[in-house]
Amino acid sequence: MVSERKKLAVVELKALLGKYSVIGMLDMNKLPGRQLHDIRDSLKGKAVIKMFKKNVIKLAIEQSKINGMDKLEKEIKNQPAFLFSDLNPFELAKIIDSAKSPAPAKPGDIATVDIVVKEGPTNLPPGPAIGELQRIKLPAGVEGDKIVIKKDTVVAKEGEEIGKNVADVLMKLGIEPCEIGLNLIAVCDNGTIYGKDILFVPTEKYENDLIGAYQKAFNLAINMGIPTVETLPILISKGYSEALSLAMEANIMTKETVGNLLAKATAQADALNDKAGNLESVTEEPKAEEPVSEEKPAEGDEVKEEPSSEETQESNTDKKPKQEGEK
Repeated sequence: MVSERKKLAVVELKALLGKYSVIGMLDMNKLPGRQLHDIRDSLKGKAVIKMFKKNVIKLAIEQSKINGMDKLEKEIKNQPAFLFSDLNPFELAKIIDSAKSPAPAKPGDIATVDIVVKEGPTNLPPGPAIGELQRIKLPAGVEGDKIVIKKDTVVAKEGEEIGKNVADVLMKLGIEPCEIGLNLIAVCDNGTIYGKDILFVPTEKYENDLIGAYQKAFNLAINMGIPTVETLPILISKGYSEALSLAMEANIMTKETVGNLLAKATAQADALNDKAGNLESVTEEPKAEEPVSEEKPAEGDEVKEEPSSEETQESNTDKKPKQEGEK
């Protein structure tokens, strides 16, 4: 049997569901009262936070039959609460994100980012604390009257559970690696559901994505020759350059090409003239030496044959005077 108190809670929640266009599902687990009070103040006049028990939420959603609320019901976790507003859901998420405050790590917390202890002096004096630092593999030493961290060190990686020793050391070093704020799981905006993975994307990323998409579309239009207000000046300039190059290659005389074509013709003529000069110097033959003429005897003259060496010797022998006693 449903108690009167629960019935009143269901009526209240149904009225709120029908009143606001944007309905967010929150998880209030581990949210300290002080931070919740500060967040309520930052959202004053912009949004209303209301906590209800899970069975009340289910009954109100079933009875209200508002479009999209059945999907939002699936996002109920731990200690649920509703966020009611008429603001744009992304503007609302931005307000919630800016209202987060740093907080110390507790044993069992999950690191949302890599937790890094920076190199440099600490506020700790020499003593037993140096052993605690070294137990969590922090390269620590003593310089003067302070304990010093010798290099940047990751003590807990993103997604890892923070142990007690790490949490104690971070507390002593005054490092608050966690953020406390509203955990907005999802939002129903007139039947459309937006998860936190979409709601908390930085505005800069959307701007960069739009710029990137514009550049790609612009390049595609240029390459395909699609005329638009943005591409027409470039396409005209590109067409003019291509036509000018074609006219130069085909030696088509226009007022734009005449100067270049004449210069091209002059250069070709000079090159041809140089080649012709080189060819003349290579093909010119040197004058041949005149052969020595041999005198031929006139007709009727006898050709005297010169005696051979042997005949000459014999004749010389015959001319010698004979010695006495020779016969």
